[in-house]
Amino acid sequence: MKPLYTVDQVRAIERAAAATLEPGTLMQRAGQAAANVALALLAGQANRTVLLLAGPGNNGGDALEAAANLAHASAGVDVSVIHLPGAQPVSAETAQALVRAMDGQVRFLDALPEGAPGLVVDGLFGIGLARPLEGDARSLVQAIDARGWTVLALDVPSGLDADTGAVVGPHGVALRAGRTLTFLADKPGLHTYEGRDYAGTVQLDALGVGPDQLEHLPPAAAELNAPALFARHLQARANNTHKGSFGDVAIVGGAHGMAGAAMLAARAALYTGAGRVLVAAIDPGPAFDSVQPEIMFRVASAYPLESGTLVVGPGMGGSAYAMGLLAKALAGDAALVIDADALNLIAASVELQTRLTGRAGASVLTPHPLEAARLLGVTSAEIQHDRLAAARAIAARFNAVVVLKGSGSVIATPGGAVVVNTSGNPGLATAGTGDVLSGMCGSLLAQGWPARAAALGAVWMHGAAADRLVAQGIGPIGLCAGELPAAARAVLNELVANRAQPFKPAGPPLS
Repeated sequence: MKPLYTVDQVRAIERAAAATLEPGTLMQRAGQAAANVALALLAGQANRTVLLLAGPGNNGGDALEAAANLAHASAGVDVSVIHLPGAQPVSAETAQALVRAMDGQVRFLDALPEGAPGLVVDGLFGIGLARPLEGDARSLVQAIDARGWTVLALDVPSGLDADTGAVVGPHGVALRAGRTLTFLADKPGLHTYEGRDYAGTVQLDALGVGPDQLEHLPPAAAELNAPALFARHLQARANNTHKGSFGDVAIVGGAHGMAGAAMLAARAALYTGAGRVLVAAIDPGPAFDSVQPEIMFRVASAYPLESGTLVVGPGMGGSAYAMGLLAKALAGDAALVIDADALNLIAASVELQTRLTGRAGASVLTPHPLEAARLLGVTSAEIQHDRLAAARAIAARFNAVVVLKGSGSVIATPGGAVVVNTSGNPGLATAGTGDVLSGMCGSLLAQGWPARAAALGAVWMHGAAADRLVAQGIGPIGLCAGELPAAARAVLNELVANRAQPFKPAGPPLS
């Protein structure tokens, strides 16, 4: 488990840890950890100058401690500091860190140097920032971003909300870091929404604080997605199986002009292991998929929607006919993945919402932020402002597992458990990738995975497939949704091979 903690929880951890340690210990450990990472980043570089930005709070104290340590490291590092002290008195620990830095070989500057330093260490503001950066701090951040200097952020990039991943304030700014060294515990805002772009690579240093140091750690607010969360469902296949062992998936969609969405979902379901896949087409379309002829086609009105595994929504459209089919699916016991147009139909109908909430069968919703906003009756900006809270709200309201798509997709359950995904890249920002995700999720459901595990596995493998393609030189620019299923197949087979657990058939014998 890779837990994520809110700002309030981290403060509680810090208070509890500080009560067991000598004053200033945590700041000294943070400063030493920061200096160590800075030296590692400078290794092999000709430019061994470090500029540290120290703000008025304890985050600034961490930077000042790091400056003192770097100056005493005898590593040939030129250390300078821009210190913004603020109007309020600083803590005793920060005051002591300032004395240490001033006593060392540290130059204090009033403005940014002309030449680029080898590294900028951001200790302006940490997790406690509640209002947009302004004044000298805002000017520094904007100037450094404009120059493209390499930045190591301490705890959280200045200007970023550690809980939500949003830049603080409607017109706020934040410093873009290539790496963030976060302290005590990891934070959700570093892994979702704008946080992924501003935090860069996230490295945790718990500063020697763990369960053995604290009597009671608070329960984590969320955790990071990883194969370990769904590994027990990654089962190797026995020889004595057949297509009926791995489930049937029906894609309900493909209205006129949108057949491609249903085909993408169907191909993804096939490539990630479903035994049989068909498209239950809303409107007459192709008789077969010439690229993937294994996919069958049926007329949606004649297909039994009461049971099995259905992916409802890709290319479905918003007609009354489509609404009727969705109502029929919601009334049955089928395991449902609900995406795209089906989500918009539900958002527009109280009756469909009631049917969804009252379902006994598994339901997985996969909205993007605008679809999520329609489901909750708010704006997409409000959804993005706190993605974890939005995913929790949708899951609770509709009694479903929810995948709120986007940078750092959020998976939530009706009970409030939240997981933030870390795989994937900007190549997924193109038409059809959501259809592929819904097909993958339906495939795992059909193979017997529980709804939460299917969502976690599908989201992680979907992102890992995109990462695999980029590593092969395919994208991120120009990566197409149709390239994902084959890459996802490779990812899934690698995971299963590494897991190597015996397979237990998920379905009845083929009749």
